[in-house]
Amino acid sequence: MDSVMMWPPRLWKVGCTLAQCMGFLSFIYVVKSFFIPSSKSITASESFYTNQILYSQEVNERIAQAVKEGNLWNVISMVRNIIMQRKSSNPVKIVVTGDSGNGMSSFINALRLIGHEEEDSAPTGVVRTTQKPALYFSSEFPNVELWDLPGTGVTSQSMENYLEGMEFDKCDLIIIIASEQFSSNHVNLAKAMQRMRRRFYIVWTKLDRDLSSSPLSEPQLLQNIQKNILENLQKEGVMEPPIFLVSNFEPLSHDFPKLRDTLTKDISNIRYTDSLETLSGICDKNIDHKAFSLKENLHSEHLQMTVSYCGTADLQESFKTYQKSFGVDDGSLQQLAQRTGTLEMGHRAMQFQDLHKMDWRLRLLMSFPVYTFFKLLAYRCWFGLWNFVVRKFRHQRQRLIIEVVAQDTKNFLRRALKDNTFPTEVL
Repeated sequence: MDSVMMWPPRLWKVGCTLAQCMGFLSFIYVVKSFFIPSSKSITASESFYTNQILYSQEVNERIAQAVKEGNLWNVISMVRNIIMQRKSSNPVKIVVTGDSGNGMSSFINALRLIGHEEEDSAPTGVVRTTQKPALYFSSEFPNVELWDLPGTGVTSQSMENYLEGMEFDKCDLIIIIASEQFSSNHVNLAKAMQRMRRRFYIVWTKLDRDLSSSPLSEPQLLQNIQKNILENLQKEGVMEPPIFLVSNFEPLSHDFPKLRDTLTKDISNIRYTDSLETLSGICDKNIDHKAFSLKENLHSEHLQMTVSYCGTADLQESFKTYQKSFGVDDGSLQQLAQRTGTLEMGHRAMQFQDLHKMDWRLRLLMSFPVYTFFKLLAYRCWFGLWNFVVRKFRHQRQRLIIEVVAQDTKNFLRRALKDNTFPTEVL
């Protein structure tokens, strides 16, 4: 107490003023942080489309162990191997559906660039020719299954039964074929695909017949067809999907080239991007679990002793320790760059002086006024009255530093996985 009273009068006055102004606010903040968990870090946006890949418990456990050890090289290697294995063993499944008579089988032949008379072509005709799902392959799209489904009018089943029977939830991409009119069946199919979060296209076939019979100019006719499709979808709240206007008899003209380009890109997305998003999500969850465990350990006696005084030097040392634990310190990142051979060397570990930019709560708790105030509370003259508040203040800063380092790990790992997993043509 005597040492405190010997402070210069001006410094003592500043300390008392800070205590008066900030005491209640800081106490409420710390107590609130005790009862309310810190907000969860936001990861990269989840893809709108659902990836149906299910990974084994062994894969999840191996990724969890590598994250726990801070071994990002093992994480990258596992993810890369899993995606490459899936590419070679699991074909992309594309189904073609629509109302009977819309030209679905003819479209599959046109997409495969083969004539209707060839031996392995999809049978076509003025009557219903596809009574059950038929599988086709194309050299244009290696390791891709093209399924020609019965039209929605083949049976008397309701749309719900049709959707369930065709198992659209197991498909990677659905192509909805329409011609003559965009019916309620087409709209219901589109709504169902959006609800199931499936990739889907709308393809208007028989454009050659429309052009030959319409008094409108080609640009006007194309605009009218596109507008009609969009209006019907918008009435039911369906987001605008890729729409292509084609002629099954002219597979190299109209929107067919654009359709092929889009399909090629989406097949790559299905093989790589969607799989990577799922695996990255697994990594994110395990990083969150590790961060949670580290924050829980702050309550142990050993760590309480370690953070008994949280000056700048102590915080900086803790920051470096957490970076090394997650594998995002300078040394770990340099080793990772050398092992991969493809990581951009421009990335460096986050610096301590950048911490306050990453979280407003951390910026507040690292500010000079707040630091000074809690330093005052820590003096023995208070007879331990504020020890609980001071300890929570110290722990909260540590917890926020762990969250920031965890989020930095997620961001870095996602970039590293993309750089080391995607083929050059996909990037």
